[in-house]
Amino acid sequence: MLVSDDDEAVRKARFWATQARDPAPWYQHSEIGYNYRMSNIVAGIGRGQLLHLDEHRNIKEKIYKRYKEGLKDLPVKMNPYLECSKPNFWLSCMLIDRGVKVTPEQIRLKLENSNIEARPIWKPMHLQPVFKGCDYVNVEGDVGGDIFERGLCLPSDIKMTVEQQNKVIELLKNCF
Repeated sequence: MLVSDDDEAVRKARFWATQARDPAPWYQHSEIGYNYRMSNIVAGIGRGQLLHLDEHRNIKEKIYKRYKEGLKDLPVKMNPYLECSKPNFWLSCMLIDRGVKVTPEQIRLKLENSNIEARPIWKPMHLQPVFKGCDYVNVEGDVGGDIFERGLCLPSDIKMTVEQQNKVIELLKNCF
């Protein structure tokens, strides 16, 4: 779902979402587009979930803040955000400080041994096999690659209890 007060941005998003098909009598594409149209059933579910948006966001923020507080003495940082912004806290991720010997994969496996799922941070597009050999632009080094190497997505489901999160935090502390 896309919500905006920018008419031109909405027009462009709709264009891309309908496979970026040019206004021609044949199928012609001057830009890469996507087939991102939503069915009426999925839209109905989305509308129903909007009723709980603030409640779920607030739970996610509490989860993030518990991680931030619980991990404050470790050589990690939680995913940052600008104080002037209002993030959705959809996912709580940690980034291990440079030079620390423990890896995200070691931590992920330790959590897995306790039947706790954590995931690597998304692999950047320029590192995906499908784009091997393609050019990409970076400004200050390979920031995405660095985050992928040092980051880990932590469990942050809204159904997670404080006790479950405290167990995750304790396991994380034992990794360092």
